[in-house]
Amino acid sequence: MKKLPLVVLSLVSLLATSCGGNSDQNLSDTSVVDQNIGMYAGPVGDSEKSLNVLAWPGYAEDGSTDPVIDWVSPFEKNTGCEVNVKEFNSSQEAINLMKVGGYDLVSAPSEISYGLIELNKVQPINIYLLDNYAGIFDDLKERSWNSVEGSIYGVAQGRGANLFMYNKNEINNQVISWDMILNPEKTISTNISMHDSALTIAIAAIYLKETRPDLGITNPYALSKAQFEEVINLLTIQKPLVTNYWADYLADLEAVKTNKVNMGMSWQATINEVNKDGEIFSGTKPIEGTTGWVNSWMIANSTQSINCAYKWIDWMISPQTNALTSEWFGEAPVNKDACALTADKNHCAAFKALEDTFWEDIYYWDYPRTLCLDGRTDIACIGYDDWFLRWTNFRSS
Repeated sequence: MKKLPLVVLSLVSLLATSCGGNSDQNLSDTSVVDQNIGMYAGPVGDSEKSLNVLAWPGYAEDGSTDPVIDWVSPFEKNTGCEVNVKEFNSSQEAINLMKVGGYDLVSAPSEISYGLIELNKVQPINIYLLDNYAGIFDDLKERSWNSVEGSIYGVAQGRGANLFMYNKNEINNQVISWDMILNPEKTISTNISMHDSALTIAIAAIYLKETRPDLGITNPYALSKAQFEEVINLLTIQKPLVTNYWADYLADLEAVKTNKVNMGMSWQATINEVNKDGEIFSGTKPIEGTTGWVNSWMIANSTQSINCAYKWIDWMISPQTNALTSEWFGEAPVNKDACALTADKNHCAAFKALEDTFWEDIYYWDYPRTLCLDGRTDIACIGYDDWFLRWTNFRSS
């Protein structure tokens, strides 16, 4: 995360005077839950006083990190919902905390959102109660990681791509392919960085999908046992070339700044920060495509603050708030009208927010399931728990 220029103050001021979503005025307390589908029927009524939010660091800022960055306080002022925030630092931690309970909302990354549905920890969302839902890009609605049989369980907040980062002094005018860091015979570096996540397996699967058509991979999150073993074997061969497996933004940033690595997997926010002192690094989507993430708001089944939950989601996906959060967190906004409101007028261009073609071959992190996501029914695919366990063993070996 980074400090934004003070021109963002005007946006913060706008947030303080306008709250996305429904007002409490003229709404009676007649809200009901349709027990047949488990979805809140509405209308959104009086606030329940408090809202417990489980979120990524940087997703629920109240001015304590930076006095300028505060979208929680104006929400509280406008709705009367007192927001209590618990931050998580990994997807697995988010799953564990949701299992324990006590949270009304979670900003779930796409690799676990279906898992939370499967665990029956979240409820379908009535999008007709969200005034700002119409502004979200269509390709982020009703996807495999946020919906089941037409019922929507997650509303997108931000997205990003896992890019191939490289030092421009070492690579010039070349076609960027994952084989430059995955294939020991073609790489020009032994100072490679990789994301320390089980979902990195999908990057290798995308590469093999294009270079080994005989394996029959069509979806990087739908791998049979044989396909999975081929992918793990590729990562094992690559492992001696990897100098840094990074778990978070700061670890990646430090490795690049200290010249520990000169190419590998990274995020646009990291590249932007590194290049503050000069355009040294570039980030590109390789020719094979790549993976990416979408963080979505999901409502807990056990919530006792359903009205506050709907007001929070509508507030967070409003153009004004989405512009502020996407800049602070370092990702592309999901509301198509947010780009006109960012303090940095180059933000959406840098994150390719409005370039539909950029996202077409990005495989958003998904929850691997034994029921194959590619439609195969004659075999069982490798599920999320086995991905997580295998990656843990791979990293410790």
